[in-house]
Amino acid sequence: MAFVLDTSVTAVWALSDESSPLADLAQSRLKDEVAVVPPLWWYEVRNLLIVSERRQRITIEDTALFLELLSSYPIQVNPLEDELLTFRLARQYRLSFYDAVYLTVALREGLPLATLDKNLQAAALAAGVPLLA
Repeated sequence: MAFVLDTSVTAVWALSDESSPLADLAQSRLKDEVAVVPPLWWYEVRNLLIVSERRQRITIEDTALFLELLSSYPIQVNPLEDELLTFRLARQYRLSFYDAVYLTVALREGLPLATLDKNLQAAALAAGVPLLA
């Protein structure tokens, strides 16, 4: 089954000093399943990488290798088409619009959500969206 992947999980894969059983599970499931992401994910991941370079958590070479790794995964970009729903979810669950985008995709596609963000996890559960487990 596919799942919605958010940047908090992807960040663990990029940063060697981070670890998470959920991130490991999501990465393992990409062997047989597709991760669905909103277009925002592409920018968030690249911002994470450039900021991590500046903070000397990774090197330019690490960034290049990580982007190559990501390109080997079955990650499908799902365009956001429901701005009104995203605003409603952001307001209802007190999420940033960015986080609400992931919840919108999960709701619209009927997919579990892989996130390490506690507020987004709580919102997903309240909205009836299962978490990747």
